[in-house]
Amino acid sequence: MKSTCLFLGLQLAAFSAFAQTTIPAPEAQVKAAVMAAPADQRQGATVYGYNDKKELVLLRKGTNSMICIADDPNQKGFNASCYHKELDPFMARGRELQKQGKSQQEIFDIREKEVKAGKLKMPKSGSTLFVYSAPEESFNPETGEVKEGNFRYVVYIPYATAESTGLPLKPEAPGMPWIMDPGTHRAHIMINPPKK
Repeated sequence: MKSTCLFLGLQLAAFSAFAQTTIPAPEAQVKAAVMAAPADQRQGATVYGYNDKKELVLLRKGTNSMICIADDPNQKGFNASCYHKELDPFMARGRELQKQGKSQQEIFDIREKEVKAGKLKMPKSGSTLFVYSAPEESFNPETGEVKEGNFRYVVYIPYATAESTGLPLKPEAPGMPWIMDPGTHRAHIMINPPKK
Protein backbone atom coordinates (compact mmCIF):
# COMPACT_ATOMS: atom_id res chain seq x y z
CA MET A 1 0.00 0.00 0.00
CA LYS A 2 1.30 3.41 -0.82
CA SER A 3 1.93 5.84 2.00
CA THR A 4 -0.59 8.50 2.95
CA CYS A 5 1.65 11.20 1.52
CA LEU A 6 1.60 9.55 -1.88
CA PHE A 7 -2.37 9.26 -1.60
CA LEU A 8 -2.55 12.98 -1.00
CA GLY A 9 -2.21 13.48 -4.69
CA LEU A 10 1.59 13.35 -4.79
CA GLN A 11 1.62 10.74 -7.51
CA LEU A 12 4.54 11.81 -9.68
CA ALA A 13 7.36 9.88 -7.99
CA ALA A 14 10.37 8.25 -9.61
CA PHE A 15 9.92 5.24 -11.92
CA SER A 16 9.76 1.88 -10.15
CA ALA A 17 10.88 -1.46 -11.53
CA PHE A 18 7.49 -2.79 -10.53
CA ALA A 19 5.50 -0.13 -12.39
CA GLN A 20 3.11 -0.80 -15.24
CA THR A 21 4.76 -1.04 -18.64
CA THR A 22 1.68 0.11 -20.56
CA ILE A 23 -0.80 2.87 -19.78
CA PRO A 24 -4.46 1.83 -19.48
CA ALA A 25 -6.91 3.47 -21.90
CA PRO A 26 -8.45 6.71 -20.59
CA GLU A 27 -11.84 5.00 -20.14
CA ALA A 28 -10.29 2.30 -17.95
CA GLN A 29 -8.39 4.90 -15.91
CA VAL A 30 -11.57 6.91 -15.32
CA LYS A 31 -13.55 3.81 -14.33
CA ALA A 32 -10.94 2.74 -11.79
CA ALA A 33 -10.19 6.24 -10.46
CA VAL A 34 -13.77 7.12 -9.52
CA MET A 35 -14.05 3.95 -7.43
CA ALA A 36 -12.35 5.98 -4.69
CA ALA A 37 -15.22 8.50 -4.62
CA PRO A 38 -18.57 8.10 -2.86
CA ALA A 39 -20.96 6.34 -5.27
CA ASP A 40 -23.26 9.35 -5.68
CA GLN A 41 -20.35 11.58 -6.77
CA ARG A 42 -18.60 9.30 -9.26
CA GLN A 43 -20.48 10.22 -12.42
CA GLY A 44 -19.78 13.94 -12.18
CA ALA A 45 -16.19 13.80 -10.89
CA THR A 46 -13.29 15.45 -12.69
CA VAL A 47 -10.62 12.83 -13.43
CA TYR A 48 -6.90 13.19 -14.03
CA GLY A 49 -4.89 10.28 -15.37
CA TYR A 50 -1.82 9.47 -17.41
CA ASN A 51 -0.93 9.75 -21.08
CA ASP A 52 1.49 7.53 -23.02
CA LYS A 53 4.41 9.57 -21.66
CA LYS A 54 3.21 8.87 -18.10
CA GLU A 55 2.37 12.55 -17.63
CA LEU A 56 -0.61 13.56 -15.50
CA VAL A 57 -3.32 15.02 -17.75
CA LEU A 58 -7.03 15.85 -17.59
CA LEU A 59 -9.05 12.83 -18.75
CA ARG A 60 -12.55 14.09 -17.96
CA LYS A 61 -13.92 17.45 -16.90
CA GLY A 62 -16.49 16.99 -14.19
CA THR A 63 -19.67 18.70 -13.08
CA ASN A 64 -19.45 18.37 -9.29
CA SER A 65 -16.94 19.21 -6.54
CA MET A 66 -15.02 15.90 -6.67
CA ILE A 67 -11.56 15.56 -8.26
CA CYS A 68 -10.08 12.10 -8.82
CA ILE A 69 -6.52 11.02 -9.61
CA ALA A 70 -6.05 7.74 -11.47
CA ASP A 71 -3.53 5.08 -10.48
CA ASP A 72 0.06 6.19 -11.10
CA PRO A 73 1.71 3.75 -13.56
CA ASN A 74 5.10 4.71 -12.11
CA GLN A 75 4.20 3.15 -8.77
CA LYS A 76 3.76 -0.42 -7.55
CA GLY A 77 0.24 -1.51 -6.64
CA PHE A 78 -3.06 0.21 -7.40
CA ASN A 79 -3.88 3.51 -5.73
CA ALA A 80 -6.65 5.92 -6.76
CA SER A 81 -7.72 8.99 -4.86
CA CYS A 82 -10.54 11.51 -4.93
CA TYR A 83 -10.86 14.75 -3.01
CA HIS A 84 -13.04 17.83 -2.64
CA LYS A 85 -12.14 20.66 -5.02
CA GLU A 86 -11.18 22.95 -2.12
CA LEU A 87 -8.17 20.68 -1.54
CA ASP A 88 -6.95 21.08 -5.11
CA PRO A 89 -4.51 23.98 -4.50
CA PHE A 90 -2.86 21.94 -1.72
CA MET A 91 -2.74 18.75 -3.80
CA ALA A 92 -1.58 20.47 -7.00
CA ARG A 93 1.21 22.27 -5.13
CA GLY A 94 2.37 18.97 -3.68
CA ARG A 95 2.51 17.36 -7.11
CA GLU A 96 4.39 20.36 -8.49
CA LEU A 97 7.00 20.24 -5.72
CA GLN A 98 7.44 16.50 -6.05
CA LYS A 99 7.99 16.90 -9.79
CA GLN A 100 10.78 19.35 -8.89
CA GLY A 101 12.44 16.56 -6.91
CA LYS A 102 11.61 17.87 -3.44
CA SER A 103 11.60 15.37 -0.56
CA GLN A 104 8.46 14.69 1.49
CA GLN A 105 9.85 16.82 4.34
CA GLU A 106 10.72 19.67 1.97
CA ILE A 107 7.21 19.54 0.50
CA PHE A 108 5.72 19.65 3.98
CA ASP A 109 7.92 22.58 5.04
CA ILE A 110 7.32 24.60 1.86
CA ARG A 111 3.54 24.19 2.00
CA GLU A 112 3.47 24.99 5.71
CA LYS A 113 5.35 28.24 5.05
CA GLU A 114 3.16 29.12 2.07
CA VAL A 115 -0.08 28.47 3.97
CA LYS A 116 1.05 30.65 6.88
CA ALA A 117 2.04 33.40 4.43
CA GLY A 118 -1.37 33.24 2.74
CA LYS A 119 0.12 32.12 -0.59
CA LEU A 120 -1.43 28.64 -0.48
CA LYS A 121 -5.13 28.32 0.30
CA MET A 122 -6.40 25.53 2.52
CA PRO A 123 -10.08 24.70 3.11
CA LYS A 124 -11.70 26.76 5.85
CA SER A 125 -13.66 23.76 7.06
CA GLY A 126 -13.03 20.03 6.88
CA SER A 127 -12.45 18.58 3.41
CA THR A 128 -12.11 14.90 2.62
CA LEU A 129 -9.70 12.78 0.62
CA PHE A 130 -10.89 9.30 -0.34
CA VAL A 131 -8.32 6.61 -1.17
CA TYR A 132 -8.91 3.23 -2.80
CA SER A 133 -5.91 0.89 -2.99
CA ALA A 134 -5.28 -2.73 -3.94
CA PRO A 135 -2.46 -5.11 -4.85
CA GLU A 136 -1.11 -4.78 -8.40
CA GLU A 137 -2.66 -8.06 -9.51
CA SER A 138 -6.12 -6.89 -8.37
CA PHE A 139 -6.26 -4.17 -11.05
CA ASN A 140 -7.25 -5.08 -14.61
CA PRO A 141 -5.80 -2.26 -16.79
CA GLU A 142 -7.86 -3.35 -19.81
CA THR A 143 -11.26 -3.15 -18.12
CA GLY A 144 -10.57 -0.73 -15.27
CA GLU A 145 -11.94 -3.23 -12.75
CA VAL A 146 -10.37 -3.51 -9.29
CA LYS A 147 -10.85 -6.43 -6.92
CA GLU A 148 -9.88 -6.80 -3.27
CA GLY A 149 -9.55 -3.06 -2.78
CA ASN A 150 -9.53 -1.21 0.52
CA PHE A 151 -10.67 2.29 1.40
CA ARG A 152 -8.93 4.90 3.52
CA TYR A 153 -10.33 8.30 4.48
CA VAL A 154 -8.50 11.52 5.31
CA VAL A 155 -10.39 14.57 6.57
CA TYR A 156 -8.24 17.70 6.47
CA ILE A 157 -8.83 20.17 9.30
CA PRO A 158 -5.88 22.61 9.15
CA TYR A 159 -4.21 23.41 12.48
CA ALA A 160 -6.54 21.18 14.49
CA THR A 161 -5.04 19.36 17.47
CA ALA A 162 -5.86 16.40 19.68
CA GLU A 163 -7.07 18.90 22.26
CA SER A 164 -9.35 20.79 19.85
CA THR A 165 -10.90 17.62 18.42
CA GLY A 166 -10.75 15.08 21.24
CA LEU A 167 -9.09 12.62 18.86
CA PRO A 168 -6.15 10.44 19.88
CA LEU A 169 -2.73 10.66 18.20
CA LYS A 170 -2.92 7.02 17.15
CA PRO A 171 -5.74 4.51 16.58
CA GLU A 172 -6.54 2.45 19.64
CA ALA A 173 -8.83 0.02 17.80
CA PRO A 174 -9.22 -1.09 14.16
CA GLY A 175 -10.96 1.60 12.14
CA MET A 176 -10.86 4.17 14.94
CA PRO A 177 -10.31 7.77 13.75
CA TRP A 178 -7.19 9.57 14.92
CA ILE A 179 -5.43 12.85 14.17
CA MET A 180 -2.19 13.09 12.21
CA ASP A 181 0.12 16.12 11.82
CA PRO A 182 -1.77 18.01 14.55
CA GLY A 183 -1.23 21.76 14.80
CA THR A 184 -0.01 22.07 11.21
CA HIS A 185 -1.52 23.07 7.86
CA ARG A 186 -1.78 19.35 7.09
CA ALA A 187 -3.61 18.31 10.26
CA HIS A 188 -6.05 15.57 9.31
CA ILE A 189 -8.28 12.85 10.69
CA MET A 190 -7.20 9.41 9.54
CA ILE A 191 -9.78 6.63 9.22
CA ASN A 192 -8.50 3.21 8.11
CA PRO A 193 -11.34 0.67 8.01
CA PRO A 194 -10.15 -2.89 8.65
CA LYS A 195 -9.17 -4.72 5.46
CA LYS A 196 -11.74 -7.05 3.98
